[in-house]
Amino acid sequence: MTLALTALMAATFTQCGNKATQKTEEVEREDTATVVEKNSMVYGICGDASAMNTLELITDTGDTLSLSLEKVKEDNKVFGGYGVGDRMAVYIDKGSNEPEVVINESTLMGNWLMPNPIDGSSTLGIAIKDGGIAESINQPTIIYKTWRIIDGQLEIALVREGGGDEEETNLYTMKKLDADSLIFFGPEDTFEYSREKK
Repeated sequence: MTLALTALMAATFTQCGNKATQKTEEVEREDTATVVEKNSMVYGICGDASAMNTLELITDTGDTLSLSLEKVKEDNKVFGGYGVGDRMAVYIDKGSNEPEVVINESTLMGNWLMPNPIDGSSTLGIAIKDGGIAESINQPTIIYKTWRIIDGQLEIALVREGGGDEEETNLYTMKKLDADSLIFFGPEDTFEYSREKK
């Protein structure tokens, strides 16, 4: 009788232990889902557990997400690559909890130039700086103010000469971003930049 009771108690404790483990895993999944549900955009740093088809994202809120990149890579929506320590912006679909757009903000930062479309004899462009600061390069009629990645797109705020102090905000879709090239487009224009050579 005592042996049977001991066996029953051992089985009960084992089951409780498994339930506790399952519950912890469920809570972790719920926490990740909550993070994604509240933010369609998630910002953070690329962690050292990232691999060819996985991005470990250490978010600004202190969570660590492991994101599969297979689909987003197939869709050519990983811009600027990713490396340990890089600042990342990820647009996540709330329904599937999968990344739709991945943008490397570290790669995005820098001075980007194109030939002047009026005469081609000079260059003009945009400086994308840390902290969301944007500045015009050789463009006296356009004063860039700020930039950010929102809803998987590049948002740039600017003031035009003769427009008073009224700030204009434009959203652009990324087409290409790597070490040397930046291409994005809006409803009317496509901008093709090359990184300024030091």
